[in-house]
Amino acid sequence: MHHRTRIAVLSSALAVAVAGFAAPVALAAPAEDVTIDKVITNGGKPVALGTTAGKTFSVSVTTTDDSGIKSADITLFGPNSAMATPNGNVKCVAAGTTSTCTAKFTLDPDTDFYDNSPAGTWYVDALVTANDDDTKWAEKAGKFKVQRQAKLTVNASPEPIKKGKTLTVTGALTRANWETHKYAGYTNQSVKLEFKKKGAPSYAAVKTVKSDNKGNLKTTVKASTDGTYRWAFAENSTTTGVNATGDFVDVR
Repeated sequence: MHHRTRIAVLSSALAVAVAGFAAPVALAAPAEDVTIDKVITNGGKPVALGTTAGKTFSVSVTTTDDSGIKSADITLFGPNSAMATPNGNVKCVAAGTTSTCTAKFTLDPDTDFYDNSPAGTWYVDALVTANDDDTKWAEKAGKFKVQRQAKLTVNASPEPIKKGKTLTVTGALTRANWETHKYAGYTNQSVKLEFKKKGAPSYAAVKTVKSDNKGNLKTTVKASTDGTYRWAFAENSTTTGVNATGDFVDVR
């Protein structure tokens, strides 16, 4: 595509020069290269994995060329040389000169990972071929997170409790361990204690507590009114965020 365009421009310029014209020559605009316009993995959400069950998700690459798109190859790469290839062929759906090419991938911690090192940022590499055989190699065309699934429990006691008395709220933060295929305590992590007054539409933060060396949580509060307590953990690069199922306390 590009060679034909260049030859046409040079021939036009030569013809003008031979004819003796002094006016500047209007050169034709170069044809567009293949472009990668957008990459979406798992609908824009992290890929969260527990201890054994695999997860299948889609990766779509939107790409454009003035001749249209013939095909695309998509590969995923993660930390510690982890990688994934499509479950089957990459399917491209055209809309004019733009195509969205989609592939299905499966990551299974039970068979694909030997340890927890693949958790973190993964990248999408794409090789796109246009109908005129122009190609585009895009390393790290997109990125997404692969995270270890977290769990969180809560218990507030004693119940019921008299107003003004001390309430003890405990819980445990755990996350998937891909070496042992079990959930293990997530230690030294900041976790918020939240409270929702009876009849209120949402939770409000009460305080922040750090998990101990086994992932356990414990704190005390003064009982003031009926409501629900829960722990809330915000996601990070390797681990999902999670909210505990609330524990309602009857204050008398």
